[in-house]
Amino acid sequence: MVRTGIGYDVHQLAAGEKLVIGGIEIPALSGSVGHSDGDGLIHAIVDALLGAAALGDIGQFFPSDDNKWENVNSSQFLISVTNQIRSANFEISNIDATILLQKPKLSNFIYQMRCNLATHMQLDESQLSIKATTTDHLGYIGRGEGWAVQAICTLQSID
Repeated sequence: MVRTGIGYDVHQLAAGEKLVIGGIEIPALSGSVGHSDGDGLIHAIVDALLGAAALGDIGQFFPSDDNKWENVNSSQFLISVTNQIRSANFEISNIDATILLQKPKLSNFIYQMRCNLATHMQLDESQLSIKATTTDHLGYIGRGEGWAVQAICTLQSID
């Protein structure tokens, strides 16, 4: 059986915060505001994986009102959920994600993000696509007030 899940995450941007995307710290004037490290790419992928396996959402496993997860590296979420997916007898076929961020430009970091996430999920890089785009200065993303990520994944049952 093939299952598909969709994930979406949004974070506010603020001066003095780090911008971590896909486990990679990106040099930027503004960073992501979040309870953990604010890594919206990982958060959206985690939600897509959980949704495809019908296991819930990121907030059920890593609630932002639990101090245990404060300032935690989101890669821990990804590793944990990947293990849960495999324990539920699914394998990850494909993940595709789009980052919506006006600046900085991410093209020089995409490959590093893919390698990092593929390593954490024990996937081949060819199973993971990451793209970045802007909103051409429209809305809160275009004004540099925030950023968002959309992710979709496909799981295959291994029963």
